[in-house]
Amino acid sequence: MSIVPLSSPALRGALADLKSLLAETAVARDRAGGTAKAERDAIRRSGLLTLAIPAAYGGQGEGWPAILGAVRDLAQVDSSLAHIFAFHHLMVASILLYGNPTQRAGLLTATARRGLFWGNALNPLDRRTHLAAAGELAEDGEEPQSWILNGTKSFCSGASDSDLLLVSADGPDGVLRVMVLPTDRSGIAVLDDWDAIGQRQTDSGTVTFTDVAVSAADILGPPGPFGDVASSLRPCIAQSILASLYLGIAEGALAAARGFTLTEGRPWRASGVASAAEDPYLLHHFGEVQLAVAAADALGGLALDRLQRAWERGRSLGSQERGETSLAVATFKVAAARAGLDAAGRLFDITGARGAAGRYGFDRFWRNIRTHSLHDPLDYKLKELGVHALTGALPEPGFYS
Repeated sequence: MSIVPLSSPALRGALADLKSLLAETAVARDRAGGTAKAERDAIRRSGLLTLAIPAAYGGQGEGWPAILGAVRDLAQVDSSLAHIFAFHHLMVASILLYGNPTQRAGLLTATARRGLFWGNALNPLDRRTHLAAAGELAEDGEEPQSWILNGTKSFCSGASDSDLLLVSADGPDGVLRVMVLPTDRSGIAVLDDWDAIGQRQTDSGTVTFTDVAVSAADILGPPGPFGDVASSLRPCIAQSILASLYLGIAEGALAAARGFTLTEGRPWRASGVASAAEDPYLLHHFGEVQLAVAAADALGGLALDRLQRAWERGRSLGSQERGETSLAVATFKVAAARAGLDAAGRLFDITGARGAAGRYGFDRFWRNIRTHSLHDPLDYKLKELGVHALTGALPEPGFYS
């Protein structure tokens, strides 16, 4: 399939080495769950955490097709670690989209120089975090210079073992603010309570905040979230990450089915053929999966090209192009999710009863795609596509569109 490669042989080598390392223990780690500390440290050492950081700040300055190609490549063998790897780059993108020039330079230079790993505690649907002014509000309406943060965030992917967190909270005026906080700041607790059936090593549990000190400099902006059209591009990146993970899972399931069939597969006794590779019904399943994966791959290429062009517009990005990018990404996401769910299910039709043995870990593909594809309802992506097909209207910018 057509994954856009990273720009240098060194980066491509680092990615190949990391993928091989993750593949060796993926089944056992999926069974164990918890924080994959050794593997997270391997990601740190790989140098791949700087892919989305511009060269001006010490990073690689890779484009989104190549970054998400790396995510997809890792997801073929370990979608949990690919998930937190991808969300790190989403946090970097958030700094570039939401932060002011001083924040962008300081945070991203430090990330590149020190190999910092970002975690997510933004979750815009969980509005249980609140900022209060640490002193009296200024009479002239200016923002306070110090705040106190309290509350709880759920689905905080990658928060465990992270160095920095991206956090959202409502202020006393009801306006959502996004801030950057060191994970070890006093009052922040990352809980080990993630218990989903899939994506078991994404550390997507709960983070609590108890009287956490926040300075004005910690709060991103201007422009901040949705301060302009360009800042509203973040959801397109987030949704592209999800689609890339889904497609990687689909490709991983297809590769597992292929490997099993060629080395251990047996034809059904009524097939009249000598090998599993000749069984017409197995070949039918392979054809169906190949078709779905190829379609999602093609749609992904179109969507990520649009995303990259929109990204390169910078602050001059217009609403029309942003909306068209969102539609392309939604199309990619639905196709990739369907391909992943189909491939993960057909894996068992192909491998049969022996493929259900625990030692193969084939169930992880289905559990991971089923868990992750629930992130936000696919039905609403289809609704956006349907509205556009019927009326020509573009999606309204939101955290999921």
